[in-house]
Amino acid sequence: MSVSDHEPDLAFIAGLVRVRAAAGALFRDDDGRVLLVRPTYKATWDIPGGALEPDESPLAACVRELREELSLAPEIGPLLCVDWVPPRPPWDGGLMFVFDGGVLPARDVADIRLPPDELEGFAFVAAADLDELVPTNTARRIRGCLDVLGRGAVYMEGGVRRTPTWP
Repeated sequence: MSVSDHEPDLAFIAGLVRVRAAAGALFRDDDGRVLLVRPTYKATWDIPGGALEPDESPLAACVRELREELSLAPEIGPLLCVDWVPPRPPWDGGLMFVFDGGVLPARDVADIRLPPDELEGFAFVAAADLDELVPTNTARRIRGCLDVLGRGAVYMEGGVRRTPTWP
């Protein structure tokens, strides 16, 4: 009898925690500024990306959201972070995946087309100016991602690094 021959415990499965999840990409310009988008449905800016759809992987969600939000299909680089966002009613806790979008060439920036019902603008913003546009935990998440560029991924909780720092 193999492991796959066992019937799943449906009551156990039904009792497992489910979390929301979202994925986005961290793009920079030639000056190292971060691409932010201005959603129409909330008061703060964010990196391009969005919620996972049922049965969708974080990477697939990121690619889909970039097509929908920016009309771009750039090659996505490695995972930069997974950030556990604690529950804050009415929101449940969630996992935020951020991938490296790399440096966005000027020709791609010129090709950005925003869906007017979802996004009203975009801008490249210096890391020092993030606190003026995004929530504190998002600013910490973005800065944490900038800190690990080219060195692997980091695990965070509320934008605070919970894995060891590299030398």
